[in-house]
Amino acid sequence: MTIRLGYGTNGLTDLRLDDALGLLADLGYDGVGLTLDHMHLDPLAPDLYARTRRVASRLRELGLDVTVETGARYILDPRRKHGPSLLDPDPEARAARTRLLVRAVGIAADLGAHAVHCFSGTTPPDTTPDAAWQRLADSLAPVLDAADRSGIPLAIEPEPGHLLADLAGFHHLRVLSGDPPPLGLTLDIGHCQCLEPAPPADCVRDAAPWLRHVQIEDMRRGVHEHLPFGDGEIDFPPVLEALDALADTGYRGLTVVELPRHSHAGPELARTSLEFLRKHSPSSR
Repeated sequence: MTIRLGYGTNGLTDLRLDDALGLLADLGYDGVGLTLDHMHLDPLAPDLYARTRRVASRLRELGLDVTVETGARYILDPRRKHGPSLLDPDPEARAARTRLLVRAVGIAADLGAHAVHCFSGTTPPDTTPDAAWQRLADSLAPVLDAADRSGIPLAIEPEPGHLLADLAGFHHLRVLSGDPPPLGLTLDIGHCQCLEPAPPADCVRDAAPWLRHVQIEDMRRGVHEHLPFGDGEIDFPPVLEALDALADTGYRGLTVVELPRHSHAGPELARTSLEFLRKHSPSSR
């Protein structure tokens, strides 16, 4: 099995970060999707550099790879989920999100991460699609510059309900931005099941040239709800076979279990998720 499996810390928010990392290493995960948030490596708290160095040391000690994720719900605004976004009508608000992502790129470089994940945000009222896409491209330009300097790719995630909601949206942004080399893709397998026209396994193959990060969970068609494996509709053996073949394309990133609403059962779900993925992997058949 060439798939390198991780688990997202946004599904382990009831654990201290050090305990979460130890749990994942003990279970046999290859890495972690580290969401920068107030309980896990707060990017806005004092002594960031020292705290990041300690986390980097812990990751090396445990032999865990890492991708930095930036989907914390209230990291910038305690009253607006994921606000402000890269599409906010207020230029200063958009700039705050851009600064956070630039900071995330620096943290990722200090951690030796594979990539930095982000998403577009929802289109504000009274904003035309063209204006929203241009805001997104302009807001990401400084982040892509930082990613280029650091050698850490930016992996934007198509998110149901967001401006950039699907693979077609990713390619629209890529062309609009001039196809910058640091711009890559986060592919969420559940999101493929939710809204992409092609089956998830085909989405993996179609996305392969741009893929920098993968998230995985179960989901049902038309319902954006992250579910434990077996609770949704995804046929996982073809998906895992397609992910396993990514090694031939040069993909060396993680495939991270993404269950952000199940932290109350995080340790047990981390265990059962790994067992499920190993059981259904190509090497087990």
